[in-house]
Amino acid sequence: MEPQLNTETDKKKIKLNFSGSKYATGRRKTSIAKVWLKKGTGNIHVNGKKMIDYFKKPNLQIAIFRPLTIVKREGEFDAMCSVKGGGLSGQAGAIIHGISRALILFEPELKPTLKKEKLTTRDSRMVERKKYGRRKARRSFQFSKR
Repeated sequence: MEPQLNTETDKKKIKLNFSGSKYATGRRKTSIAKVWLKKGTGNIHVNGKKMIDYFKKPNLQIAIFRPLTIVKREGEFDAMCSVKGGGLSGQAGAIIHGISRALILFEPELKPTLKKEKLTTRDSRMVERKKYGRRKARRSFQFSKR
C-alpha cells in the first residue's frame, strides 16, 4: 500500500508576483542562485519554500539576512531565490552574493558598504580536483616500508 500524498501540504509551491523587481545572479562553489528583489516586508523564499523551511540551520538563516542587516534594510525587501547545485552552505553563499548584487541595482550608494564587507565579490574558492596516483587531491596512499 502506497502512502497518500496530500497535495496541499506536501507540494507547497508558493506563487509570488515579482513584477517590477531587480534580478541578480549569485555564485559560490558549484551553486548558482537567481535572485529577484523587490520592495516588501522582508520575506525570503528559496525554491518555492520559505527560507526558514529550506535552510534549517540557524547560522545559514542569519547569514542570508547579512547583506540586509549591514545596510539596515531588514524589513524593506522581499526576495525570491531559485538556487541549484552544490550543498546548503554553497547555496546560502550564492544567495548572499545575489541579494547583495540586487541591492546595489536598487540603491547604487550601498556599494561601498557591501564591498567593504566583501559581499559583492564572487568567492572563487573551489574544491581541488583529485589527482591520479593519490587518494584525494593531495592525500597519498598509505606507505608501508615492510
